[in-house]
Amino acid sequence: MRRATRLVARLSVAALATLGLAVPVNVVTAAPAAAVGPQTWADEFNAAAGTPVDGNKWKFDIGGGGFGNNELQYYTNSTSNAAHDGQGHLVITARKENPAGYGCWYGSCQYTSARLLTQGKFTQTYGRFEARLKIPRGQGLWPAFWMLGNDIATNPWPNNGEIDIMENIGAEPGTVHGSLHGPGYSGGNPLTGQYTLPGGAALANDFHTYAVDWQPGSLVFSVDGTPVRRIGQSPNYPVQLMLAVFDFPGRASGSDDVPVPEMIVSHVVGT
Repeated sequence: MRRATRLVARLSVAALATLGLAVPVNVVTAAPAAAVGPQTWADEFNAAAGTPVDGNKWKFDIGGGGFGNNELQYYTNSTSNAAHDGQGHLVITARKENPAGYGCWYGSCQYTSARLLTQGKFTQTYGRFEARLKIPRGQGLWPAFWMLGNDIATNPWPNNGEIDIMENIGAEPGTVHGSLHGPGYSGGNPLTGQYTLPGGAALANDFHTYAVDWQPGSLVFSVDGTPVRRIGQSPNYPVQLMLAVFDFPGRASGSDDVPVPEMIVSHVVGT
């Protein structure tokens, strides 16, 4: 995942209409594309409190190498960082701790978190992919729900491709980024757009459903069922689903005093 390029924030189609403004061409007015994927996969996270994720559906990335973004945390598979809450949710928690002497790219790790993926469990080309999330708040945090080309082991990023369904940068509490990365359009130069909640609302205040409808030649991103961005091209490779909350260097600017940052996930679906 790479930080999305900043674009002008966009109101929803409904808000634009209320204000009597024209709808920009890059805001989608049609319903999202119908799901066309050959598989159906879902996790509703209904296990008992404190139990780990379903190993038939998820695996973990583990380590403190920075993962291309100079991330500050060490990713673990501990239930301290990813576990069910017994109320129909998965909770991914970033903690200021180093319980096992973990080493990170910058020295002794300051934080732990979790990064979940479906590699080897579920991959698909085309369809609708969504997650209902309540993201954490705080400067320096970076919660995300994305898809990564499944052949990354033999076809390194960005050639393997990446679709970012939801990225939020803690310094922008009301803004979600949706992006496509690939050869020639990656890192700080992806095909990207952003949507900002009206009225100064923060995404962390409530659950929101983040989705992408992916068909040949088109990606349509939506928030709470409202299409907010269309990219007129799409990859054609199988992808895996990924979830994470991570810290990057801006974390040092004061957010250690906020409550323990958690991303609460009520479901993840691929169809």
